[in-house]
Amino acid sequence: MKLCMIGTGYVGLVSGACFADLGNEVICVDKDISKINKLKKSIIPIYEPGLDELVKKNFTAGRLKFSNNLAESVEKSNIIFICVGTPTKKNKYEADLSQVYSAAKEIRNNINSFKIIINKSTVPVMTGDNVEKIISKMVKKSLFEVVSNPEFLREGEAIRDFIYPDRVVIGTSNKKSNKILKNLYTPLISKGAKYINTSRRAAELIKYASNAFLATKITFINEIANLCEKLNIKVEDVSIGIGTDKRIGGRFLRAGPAYGGSCFPKDTRAIVDTAKKSKTSLSVINAVINSNDKRSDLLLKRIALILNNKIKNKKITFLGVTFKANTDDMRESASLKMIPFLNKKGAKIRYYDPTGEKIEFNRLNNVEFKNNIKNACEFSDLIIVHTEWNEFKLIDLKKIVKKKNFIVYDMRNIYSPEKMKKENIKYFGLGS
Repeated sequence: MKLCMIGTGYVGLVSGACFADLGNEVICVDKDISKINKLKKSIIPIYEPGLDELVKKNFTAGRLKFSNNLAESVEKSNIIFICVGTPTKKNKYEADLSQVYSAAKEIRNNINSFKIIINKSTVPVMTGDNVEKIISKMVKKSLFEVVSNPEFLREGEAIRDFIYPDRVVIGTSNKKSNKILKNLYTPLISKGAKYINTSRRAAELIKYASNAFLATKITFINEIANLCEKLNIKVEDVSIGIGTDKRIGGRFLRAGPAYGGSCFPKDTRAIVDTAKKSKTSLSVINAVINSNDKRSDLLLKRIALILNNKIKNKKITFLGVTFKANTDDMRESASLKMIPFLNKKGAKIRYYDPTGEKIEFNRLNNVEFKNNIKNACEFSDLIIVHTEWNEFKLIDLKKIVKKKNFIVYDMRNIYSPEKMKKENIKYFGLGS
């Protein structure tokens, strides 16, 4: 099939490369000419394990193309995926849908035959209705169908999630479109993915409800971790104990900093906004948002206690600053709040992240990026494990710190407290 992906961000590029690998002809479109030129040279703008190889393979084979010509790309394609950003509006809970609607307006000018137009971006309920209204102002309804097909890709595991999905959700009542899309996804269905055909509005809500529920699980275990610290209980024991219950499941029950990234923060806010507009209260999700917003403050208070409220001139090292491992995504990462706060208190901060230096910290004095773990940790007073990158798990902290008395605050519980005690390292974990 001939596919057009509008947007070469995380969803558009990963989905486009994966669809191409399944044998489809895919054009990824973006207005950013510089990005398109880089992609043509297999220079990938995001960090995602395996994506660079997948893009290069399918680009070389001619199945994957890149263009800044939306009109031409739409005309050549049977199915058009809208994969643009839907960030939270400034100082609001409401999702900014300007890019979605802008894409819809450009699509309608270039429909020359029947097209399936798919919202793959995460959008509030009734966005598909609005896209349909925009296009139908200039195009006969018989020439297009608007479908909701939400993505469920985890950053760091996106390619695997695409190839081996739990489910494929298709929101349409149009039999023709449903048949075509079921055929498109047949290679994934044959591997065990459940194919769910539902209404367009239901598909839109499924995505938001899924992310809100997962955010709730994270926030829940973080609050349980707070209780564990008061009661001298290992939160990992509690996580295992409840996670083995099939009704609950063990995934997303790892205590850590506040959830971040491109999905959970904006999507929990957006579903609350949708509910508000529908005059419905989502008190549980509101509580999740409030709890998560306070998470970084709570962890900063504990840092102050660990340092006996003597933060000034302390050498503090952050191991990892992205919101999670295996991604370069800094959006809503807890480090964006923690590092400036500690810096303002007079701490001298160094950080190392496998994905490199972050522009978010460039304006801060006494905040320095180090290009390896050894240089980042050397002579530190406090080492904070912020992100659970695998390369942090087996390092010899005593050897690289080169200092007798230092403290480790493990926000991901990747180290054994027993081992730390045996090595005479002052150690603090979460929920213990």
